Amino acid sequence: MNWNSEIPLALSYDDVMLVPLRSAIRSRREVDTSTRFTRRLRLSVPLVSANMDTVTESSMSIAMARVGGLGIIHRFLTVEQQSREVARVKRAEALVIEDPHTVRADATFDEARRLMAEHGVSGLVVVDADRRLAGMLTSRDIGMVPDARLVSDAMTPRARLAVGRVDTGGEEALAIMREARVEKLPLVGDDDHLAGLVTMRDLLQHAERPEATTDERGRLAVGAAIGVRGDYLERARALVAAGADVLVLDIAHGHAEHAVQAVGAVREAIGDAVDIVAGNVATSDGARDLCLAGAAAVKVGVGPGSVCTTRIVAGVGVPQLSAVMACARECAAHDVPVIADGGIRYPGDVAKAIAAGAETVMIGGLLAGTPESPGDVVTREGRRVKVFRGMASAPAAEARAHAEDDEFVPTVPEGVETVVPLRDPSSEIVRNLVGGLRSGMSYSNAATIAQMHANATFVRITPAGLQESHPHALGR
Repeated sequence: MNWNSEIPLALSYDDVMLVPLRSAIRSRREVDTSTRFTRRLRLSVPLVSANMDTVTESSMSIAMARVGGLGIIHRFLTVEQQSREVARVKRAEALVIEDPHTVRADATFDEARRLMAEHGVSGLVVVDADRRLAGMLTSRDIGMVPDARLVSDAMTPRARLAVGRVDTGGEEALAIMREARVEKLPLVGDDDHLAGLVTMRDLLQHAERPEATTDERGRLAVGAAIGVRGDYLERARALVAAGADVLVLDIAHGHAEHAVQAVGAVREAIGDAVDIVAGNVATSDGARDLCLAGAAAVKVGVGPGSVCTTRIVAGVGVPQLSAVMACARECAAHDVPVIADGGIRYPGDVAKAIAAGAETVMIGGLLAGTPESPGDVVTREGRRVKVFRGMASAPAAEARAHAEDDEFVPTVPEGVETVVPLRDPSSEIVRNLVGGLRSGMSYSNAATIAQMHANATFVRITPAGLQESHPHALGR
């Protein structure tokens, strides 16, 4: 180290404000918040739920995709469990469910109930041993025939079903279901073999939510996190097979040699069909090396999270605003989007992160405690709360002590566990954050994210300026 070198100043979101500019934007509704998560995957809103075990599993991912964002399912599950979570998202909505859940006619009601509960569905397609359509069984059917013991006792048989062909389009399927007054339409191919399932709910939701993040088949998009050791290549292949639209290669120090090398190894293992996000880094050198390794987006943030203590335990990190700006400059030269991960407490922080060069923002703490976050609601001191913890905290490390390959099991914990109050649904949190971003963009004369990058101007503020920015002197 050069002891005579000058130590540069680095800034956090609280150290700056956006300067209001002359703006041609008449209304926040004129602002377009669509953006890139990776080079190929676009979102209607630039918000992504963090791959933390108290933030994102399938329920959160479904909710985020429906409002135009994305969820990244955490990796602290078995390969089978994480793949199942991805599959739940892909099955939550689709123009055509190409592999619907099925049951045999001679199965028991207990087996049918177990399958419905396991897959989170309200109906099963009944097929024979050759997968030919035999009928439909719904939870309503089970309730209407209490004395029945077998699926065949209560199912709607093939002869009474409304059925479509394998090439039946969405509008035609909707017309058939409306005429028959049914909510599910099995599709069959040659010799009556089951070819898919269309539901009225999916068709209506697809029409009502054009902003939803979907794949080319109309299914909700979802991301999944992987590590860089142990079973990470097997996990990557399994997640792609389950339908993951993007893989997030996520470890505490993304600028480590093995992390950079893992990007190429994962690409070789899964091919080019799915983009790879890599991180976390906090410097332009780290961003450059991940771009050159083949990352389709770079995740930026070392230590800014609300339950992360890396900066006070290890003394390592870069204040998030400066980290995002440095990485964004480097990534722009490679046409690679930046994901600002951590440090978001207010809607204005999202606006600042985007202004600093990020194309999306990853949210953890603000989404913890929502109904869609994993974990049970408990009552403590009269309050309904959920647990929220950093992935390098002692409780999180203890919960996955069996994972020998775990990058997030430090000698000294670098995170904490806390509880957060039960909050509004994640859609309300997203609406509030996007509303703040729209306001910040309109003040900056930016109708698009790209214009926000080009037009936004920061001014540094003092602690007095920060105090002035918040509500103060109330009640005097």
